[in-house]
Amino acid sequence: MRTTGCTIFFLVALCLVSTASAFNAFCKEGKKCETNKTIAQIFSEQDFDTLFPQRNLPIAHAAGFWNHYEFIQAAAMFEPLGFATTGDEIMQRTELAAFLAHVAHETTCGWSVAPKGPFAWGLCYKEELSPDSLYCEPSDVYPCVPGISYHGRGAMPVYWNYNYGKLGKYLKKDLLHRPDWLASNATLAFQAAIATWMLPVRPKQPSCHDVMTGKWVPSKNDTANSIYPGFGMTINILNGFVECGHGDDIRMIDRISHYLLFLDLLGVGRDNAGPYTGCGLQKMLYTPFDKS
Repeated sequence: MRTTGCTIFFLVALCLVSTASAFNAFCKEGKKCETNKTIAQIFSEQDFDTLFPQRNLPIAHAAGFWNHYEFIQAAAMFEPLGFATTGDEIMQRTELAAFLAHVAHETTCGWSVAPKGPFAWGLCYKEELSPDSLYCEPSDVYPCVPGISYHGRGAMPVYWNYNYGKLGKYLKKDLLHRPDWLASNATLAFQAAIATWMLPVRPKQPSCHDVMTGKWVPSKNDTANSIYPGFGMTINILNGFVECGHGDDIRMIDRISHYLLFLDLLGVGRDNAGPYTGCGLQKMLYTPFDKS
């Protein structure tokens, strides 16, 4: 993982924040703005290129794979479920910034002094390179296919046979037998990532979508463990057992840095990020041994 350089981050943000002013103005008056715009209407190809400017350079391992068209095609499947179509346009753009910040973190090949800054290199990868494991866990429900590797693939990399099986069942694709599809079909790879965002990762937990759209209300037990709504909760949902509950983890900071920058670039502004962007004080939601 990359070490986040605060000085570099602010320089990058200052250089790029002016781009936000080039985007069309949008409504900021709450319910008066609930126009149910499609993602394509609020997130253009120019926006996509601004968030992921280095993805097609020759040194990017997935050069030519990821593009705006494939993302919009994938997102259309989830728009009726509220993905980036819930609430006013500020909420829509905020959810997009949050989702794409996680995507950028998971697929970046940026480094502290990279050209255009460390946060310009999202979508550099489409799968784990040289995996040292087949990521096969014995399962009666989603048994491993002999000789198949279930290493990380996709925009939010999927690992392990049971996760490929669950996502494949939801998407009606046989990912258990063909996990390689997530590294050969960009639309499907984005669909798998959005499904991970929209669905609860584990029982009795909210989805990232519900957190970012205000549909989840923490219980007394949650607040007792410093678990509150905000971007930090989405980190906890996706990778809390590694990044949360022990202060300023550099991976957590990298996700937050992408999120704040993307809020600026999408015209929302980091000042509207809200509280609880991190999860350093939150109790982790699950352990790596919990596969429910």
